[in-house]
Amino acid sequence: MQYQFPETFWWGSASSAPQTEGDSLSFGKSATIWDHWFQQQPGRFHQQVGPAQTSGFYQHWRDDIALLKQLNHNSFRTSISWARLIPDGTGAVNPQAVSFYNQIIDELLAQGITPFINLFHFDMPLVLQEQGGWENLEVVAAYARYADTCFQLFGDRVKHWFTFNEPIVPVEGGYLYDFHYPNVVDFRRAATVAYHTMLAHAQAVQHYRQRQQGGEIGIILNLTPSYPRSAHPADVKAANVADLMFNRSFLDPALRGSYPEELVALLKRHGQLPACQPGDAELLATGVVDLLGINYYQPRRIKCRDSLVNPESPFMPEWFFDHYEMPGRKMNPYRGWEIYAPGIYDILTRLRESYGNPRCFISENGMGVENEERFAHNGQIADDYRIDFVREHLQWVHRGLAEGSNCLGYHMWTFIDNWSWCNAYKNRYGFVQLDLASQRRSIKKSGEWFARTARENGFSG
Repeated sequence: MQYQFPETFWWGSASSAPQTEGDSLSFGKSATIWDHWFQQQPGRFHQQVGPAQTSGFYQHWRDDIALLKQLNHNSFRTSISWARLIPDGTGAVNPQAVSFYNQIIDELLAQGITPFINLFHFDMPLVLQEQGGWENLEVVAAYARYADTCFQLFGDRVKHWFTFNEPIVPVEGGYLYDFHYPNVVDFRRAATVAYHTMLAHAQAVQHYRQRQQGGEIGIILNLTPSYPRSAHPADVKAANVADLMFNRSFLDPALRGSYPEELVALLKRHGQLPACQPGDAELLATGVVDLLGINYYQPRRIKCRDSLVNPESPFMPEWFFDHYEMPGRKMNPYRGWEIYAPGIYDILTRLRESYGNPRCFISENGMGVENEERFAHNGQIADDYRIDFVREHLQWVHRGLAEGSNCLGYHMWTFIDNWSWCNAYKNRYGFVQLDLASQRRSIKKSGEWFARTARENGFSG
């Protein structure tokens, strides 16, 4: 079967400033929470590899953009580092950062690659985290000023902006489950961080629209479908609560401008509702996006709890559901994630049927594998497993398109093997292999397959 995509389909990949730029405390950049946490607890990072040891995009950007061109990208997403552009978080702009980002944007455009620019990818400037981070409304205001500065500096050429990537992750990692700094475990504070993030998002959207620069602004959400173990009402109810907390807590404000009443009632009933200020509802209503980025990696399998909650335990989402391991599921054993390609179709279908079929694109989808050198053949990583992964997911995207879903493109995570938070370089995701010591780049077999698919605007199944 031939899978053809629209002529205007976006083919590309995604990355981020903190995971690729390197030069973590150089050229005027200040520390982020990642620089600080690595300094404090290097043992929390795989093989004690920190955010300074990346693919060195700050130095190699011209060569990397040439590789993007070779891979037939017509679009590429990366982010701006707040700590690099405005080192104290609130004040003067760093001219070295302005020059750096201008060069990247101009070179992408010169190579016929449309820049998709994200403003925040988990990398809070340390100086602002020390003031409370997203718990502090002054930091929300500082973010809005930072966003407007980016629009002013780069908005004449950048026409696709995103306020946040996966905003649920700093909430989960930093304030619920202790896998990101500041390592808090407190649901009420987590809810406040999530709420303030969407206030920051809405303020940035307002600034962008006031400038009338002829582009569009959106947000990137990692949407993880919550599938109940069975049709039993208890399992269905449990899956609905998981969906409310981990998907709709950001999806509804981004697409509807308000929170689900069911979620608000649940948090209020348990005393976990964050404090609201007069005018918040009106502000949130202005944050409905022009374009939704969808990151999809795995499904969430849910069942009702089989045991009572310990009343002395901290309030957690798992008070209402438990995780379920579906028999016979296909797994990526290196990342510990289920591979379920139909999930990407289910997301697109839900957006079409329940959210008015918004303009959207797959902004991340990928497969991390450990020790990929095992699969080297004649000097090239023969990652047929990654080709199979991408092909299968694209087949389900194609089905969504055939049924009318408004999906405009597919971006793979990621272009080049990059540093990945506490995982560091344990698992590799790139179309391009990186030798960390020598910084040598080599296109993998999957990169060649993707280049051919993008050139032909489709593939044979």
